[in-house]
Amino acid sequence: MIAWLRNPELARRGQKLGELLRFDTTLAPRLVELAILMCGRHWTSHVEWSAHKAHALKAGVDPAAIAAIAARREPILPDERSRAVYDIASTLLANGRVPAPLYARGVTQLGERGMVELVAVLGYYCFVSLTLNTFELGLPDAAAPELEDPEFPGTSR
Repeated sequence: MIAWLRNPELARRGQKLGELLRFDTTLAPRLVELAILMCGRHWTSHVEWSAHKAHALKAGVDPAAIAAIAARREPILPDERSRAVYDIASTLLANGRVPAPLYARGVTQLGERGMVELVAVLGYYCFVSLTLNTFELGLPDAAAPELEDPEFPGTSR
């Protein structure tokens, strides 16, 4: 996150938070990566999408589910925990809120701590996506964007 280096303390703390959220939560890696992909798709952040697509595949997220998210279609998911993460992420990203019945389902599937961690993952990776998009920290020249972005066609945003 080169842009964060303009504020070294922000960079240090942001990196620590990202490390905590990716590697030290009660959420399985595949659920964390699913949430991160939801942020990358929501903000059409090509760099985030590209990096975390590879992580998601390694963590066991189905390639067909990844393709569906990229195309803004509802994916077929293998279990109720994945479905809860997808539904909470898509609802929260679209509306800025989670209705009580969906929140209750999230607590049932992920626990209270898992819900807090999921919301934190979504918030953090929205921050990352916005940083990447704002400062145009794009893909390497040889890499083509995978996500359609009608507002910025042909860009690496």
